[in-house]
Amino acid sequence: MSIQKTKQSQVLRMDNKVYAVRCQDYSQVEEKLKELLEPMGGVERFVKPKENILLKPNLLLAAAPEKAVTTHPALVTAVGNMTKSLGASPLIADSPGSGYPHSVKRLNRLYEKCGMDKVETEGNISINYDTTWKAVSFPEGKLIKRIEVITPVLEADGMINLCKLKTHTFMGMTGAVKNIFGIIPGLKKPGYHAKLHDTDCFADMLLDLTVYAAPRLSIMDAVLAMEGNGPGGGEPRQVGLLLAAANPLALDVIAGEIIGLPRDSNPILLAAEKRGLSPTRPEKIELIGMDLRELRIPDFKLPATFSQGSGMALLPSWIIKPLEALFKTGTSLKPRVLKDKCTACGACRDSCPVHVIEIIEGKYAQINHKNCIRCYCCHEICQDNAIELRSSLLHRLINRN
Repeated sequence: MSIQKTKQSQVLRMDNKVYAVRCQDYSQVEEKLKELLEPMGGVERFVKPKENILLKPNLLLAAAPEKAVTTHPALVTAVGNMTKSLGASPLIADSPGSGYPHSVKRLNRLYEKCGMDKVETEGNISINYDTTWKAVSFPEGKLIKRIEVITPVLEADGMINLCKLKTHTFMGMTGAVKNIFGIIPGLKKPGYHAKLHDTDCFADMLLDLTVYAAPRLSIMDAVLAMEGNGPGGGEPRQVGLLLAAANPLALDVIAGEIIGLPRDSNPILLAAEKRGLSPTRPEKIELIGMDLRELRIPDFKLPATFSQGSGMALLPSWIIKPLEALFKTGTSLKPRVLKDKCTACGACRDSCPVHVIEIIEGKYAQINHKNCIRCYCCHEICQDNAIELRSSLLHRLINRN
């Protein structure tokens, strides 16, 4: 595969610089993107003429750009045009979230709703319709040695990672590293959740995927971010930033600082530090363009699954973690179907890695909570906001305000 020309073992060690610029509106993206990339050496540092470059946005599900679920088409267009200006051939590709098949029909709906169809017709930038994939060997992986990968990733000379700044009920935050999960075809994703339903293991898997995919450049759409119970059901939050880094891990460190996600609640950073990857702390990062103090958002809403109350949450994580593992069903939030909103589409059922959701009489979904592993894939993928996360008494005691 040609994308492997980048030295994979270097992707999470290559440098400690993160770049940031203010961008209050998507009408400014083209101008601000040039300002962002210029001190990095421009996009030409990462793209050469005649290369096939994969543009990997976050296209979790079919949602309008103003919902802040997906990478905004204005950013994708701007990066695509920069790539074309160098004589390279950009291709937009992603696989939708768990529960959605990687099919032409699904991709058509996804592109139309997310605005990627306009990127193709108006920007003349190609979008992917190849739904094939291949299982590849990856001996370098710490946790996973074999990965199912969509074909456009395998055929590209390099990848530009166009991630979105969002909260995530399972992993705390979606950023540059988590975005790489989209290289796995849709209905293969639940299998990863089933086998790796512990956040630490899932984080290790995401790091393996990132080392494998080796994105040359990661650019974060934080103009309109998502707070609350993301990545699909949170609320849009105006942040007004574009960020970029050669090292996706460094980018996630700064993104976590911006939204106020405690380091102990960021499984990816904890897993990376155990591996000896760097940087995992803000003091080890050179932030260029802005000061971190002016970037932090003190009232950014974290997911309810990562709330920081007073109660037992004042205890150190090394005490809380074993308690939560011991009493997982009691200390975690429970996904609950809102029957009046449910359309019985079946996406939650298909996304469930342990198959504990069924559709009752073609009217609504029902969850067997006894065997639920609390991965929140059902909440993440529901386009009708018909699955809420309800706290138990024990969870409220641990996270009480």
